[in-house]
Amino acid sequence: MKPFSIAALQLDLNYSENYDIVVEKTYKACKRYPWVQMIVLSELAVGGSSRSLEFSLEKQLPKFQEIAKELNVWYVPGSFYDHVNDEVKNVAPVISPEGNLVTTCTKTYPFLPYEKGITPGSEPCTFEVPEVGIFGMHICYDLWFPETSRALAMNGAQVILHPSLTDTCDRDEEKIMARATAIQQQCYYIDVNAGGKQGRGLSIALGPEGEILNESSAGEEVVLIEIDTDRVDRVRKRGIKGLGQPLKSFRDNPQPFEKETINDNYLKNLGKIDVPEKD
Repeated sequence: MKPFSIAALQLDLNYSENYDIVVEKTYKACKRYPWVQMIVLSELAVGGSSRSLEFSLEKQLPKFQEIAKELNVWYVPGSFYDHVNDEVKNVAPVISPEGNLVTTCTKTYPFLPYEKGITPGSEPCTFEVPEVGIFGMHICYDLWFPETSRALAMNGAQVILHPSLTDTCDRDEEKIMARATAIQQQCYYIDVNAGGKQGRGLSIALGPEGEILNESSAGEEVVLIEIDTDRVDRVRKRGIKGLGQPLKSFRDNPQPFEKETINDNYLKNLGKIDVPEKD
């Protein structure tokens, strides 16, 4: 497979109304780094937490399709709230260099209790970049559930994209989980967070043995990565440092931890999802 260059744009964003910023920085990145073949932005980069139809996927998608086509790049312009019938979903589009919508990724685990009223997705999102490999994507809080990344890996994903939006004090914990995910799934893992008023930055790109390929500070930054999916295949076949082969072990194990073995009573006793109160 061919090497492939990705730019994760960690931008200084306002709380909302960031279309002009996103477009300007996308063009600048492609001009400064003309070898880049994919641009990835953070979760809800354009509209932030606003659920206004102005920032909906339906409204914004055609504009970003034109940009991808003009720049001849794969484009993930963050995610958008998608309004369909009576449901709202958090959805990230994948746009080809021809300007076509290849697929959409729906956030599986909305960040409850803060992201109330968002309908969760239920299918792993993978897509093929011809002559490069299989990519997967999950969004922000999905990282906290290893089942989501395992589902992507078991569907062949050699690279996992992770648009995120975190402005809270648990960003360091997320970076730890990102590295663990790259190791567990033996894949490239590209986590891009917002900066500015939206997020804390600290984006990170990891290789299939968990090695840090690039990471950002808190300010605006372009995180550049070149991937080679042949290396993923080698690590998955031979093991991390020639040792652990978790995907093959998972495949060959009878998988004893089926849902019926879970102690539902224990989980129910944890109470409902709510904002913690003072003790």
